[in-house]
Amino acid sequence: MKEFLREQNGEKKAEDWRVTCVKFAPYAPQCNPVEAIWLQLKTLLRRAYRFGKTFKIVKRLFEMFSVCVWV
Repeated sequence: MKEFLREQNGEKKAEDWRVTCVKFAPYAPQCNPVEAIWLQLKTLLRRAYRFGKTFKIVKRLFEMFSVCVWV
């Protein structure tokens, strides 16, 4: 990605690029707080996988759990 950006931006200095690439940690809730919620939702799904026979049921589990998290 960085090589592609260098090619696209030509001779400009990195500070003058219009688009840059920033790598974030795979799990960084301090940068993106919603990641903690997604982690809880994925954990719920792993624990309740046997109930998720259809996508509709999985979606409903997400909806029910997200209401509990936000309250």
